[in-house]
Amino acid sequence: MTKFKSYKGVLDINLAALRENYRIFKNRVDENVRVAASVKANAYGLGALEVVGALIKEGARDFYVANLDEACALRAHYKDIKLYILNGYFENYAQNYLDYDLIPMLDALPEIEQFRLFSKKHGGGLKAALHFNMRMNRLGLSASEQSELVNNPDLLSGLDIVMISSHFACADEADHPMNVLQRDLFAKMAANFPNATACMANSSAVFLGNDYHFDMVKPGASLYGVNPTPCKPNPMKAVVSLKAPIIKTRTVYKDAVIGYNTTYKFEKDTAVATVGVGYADGLLRSLSNQGGFYWNGIRCPIRGRVSMDLISVDLSAVPESLRPKQGDYLEILGEHQSVDELGHDAGTIGYEILTSLGDRYERIYKD
Repeated sequence: MTKFKSYKGVLDINLAALRENYRIFKNRVDENVRVAASVKANAYGLGALEVVGALIKEGARDFYVANLDEACALRAHYKDIKLYILNGYFENYAQNYLDYDLIPMLDALPEIEQFRLFSKKHGGGLKAALHFNMRMNRLGLSASEQSELVNNPDLLSGLDIVMISSHFACADEADHPMNVLQRDLFAKMAANFPNATACMANSSAVFLGNDYHFDMVKPGASLYGVNPTPCKPNPMKAVVSLKAPIIKTRTVYKDAVIGYNTTYKFEKDTAVATVGVGYADGLLRSLSNQGGFYWNGIRCPIRGRVSMDLISVDLSAVPESLRPKQGDYLEILGEHQSVDELGHDAGTIGYEILTSLGDRYERIYKD
């Protein structure tokens, strides 16, 4: 392991693996199906500017973001891509949609009317997408609004509806009956908009079959290495690796305790390393006495509470002559532990692990 130059953890982001994951999705869909990319939340914590730049090399031109700020930040660097804003249109910031050439996902009739009037004020024809609620009940036009829209096309007068969209609630459970129900409801709605791109499939839905793909798919977390097929081998390449430095080693004696609230008591004299990383860096407190880091492939379990800047791990599984010392790095994510596995230990999912990674790491992009 490399000696550290500072007390920072190091987050390696493999853009070549990211691009390979994008190609995996392209190879799973028909040639005429576009592959968008969800880059919301700063590309799931990995850096939206760098990620979008890498995916453009693979031919990506459609990108989903959560909000207006994310879209404007990307547009300042990338002029020739389509940016869809999942959180929709906000009238107080109307001019930004025009100035930055952004496509809001409209999901309520009043919102559609607001954007339609804004479009009309500027000559008409502004691009928009429609988001339909297909029983997930977060965002999207309700069933009654859908009927009203289909029966009264004038409600969209002056808008260029370039895409219709919805979202699968249970695609990571391949046999869940909700998948077929949502797919069929969306297909029925899509028939009313033959000139708009139909897009519904998230990462896991891409693996449900061609009849879930429609005109465009929109993978997200799996581009960054999260497994889209739980309970099966991960078809994606790992994109991130993470290591953090040991800042102190010590022997903790039998019957001694460690960390806040003394949640762990040692049954024998134990070699312990204190690692310079904590929940301020996205290593969730729920990993306390649950997770582990790795030294040369040997798991070193976390002992005691995860604190803001420090985590203590048990080195007793490592032969004494091979134990790491101050300045050595322990593997948190990498060859021996995936983001999904760390998420499992934390009682959450890989998505939360990725998006929780803080800004104190030294970030190294490799391509």
